[in-house]
Amino acid sequence: MKDYSKYFKLKASPELVFQAFTNPFTMELWTDEPAVVSTNANEEFSWFDGAITGVNIRFEENFLIEQQWFFGEQEHPSVVTMKFHADKKGTSVEVRQTNIPNEAFQDIVEGWEEVVFGTLRDYYSED
Repeated sequence: MKDYSKYFKLKASPELVFQAFTNPFTMELWTDEPAVVSTNANEEFSWFDGAITGVNIRFEENFLIEQQWFFGEQEHPSVVTMKFHADKKGTSVEVRQTNIPNEAFQDIVEGWEEVVFGTLRDYYSED
């Protein structure tokens, strides 16, 4: 098992970035894929038309998202924590994911860096 952590900068407020992950309509706008998301603890979620699934753990509005991501029948859950920090140019997002199966690690890293935050950077750079 491996862990991943990285900071990402986006040109949008923490409120807008938080909404990008918690409002299904907003998520579908930037992903072009169906999404099932909410801010309810213990509720299942689905990103990218089911490519990423899990259960919500907790939220602090506009500041924190914590979720368990599913990777089959692994012994310890993979937990994703995102913290949203305001900065001069928008938001710095601190991402930490624990207990990533070794065979999924590279795909997870590319997913965070290219698919999720690459797409969000493009979405928020449009005028």
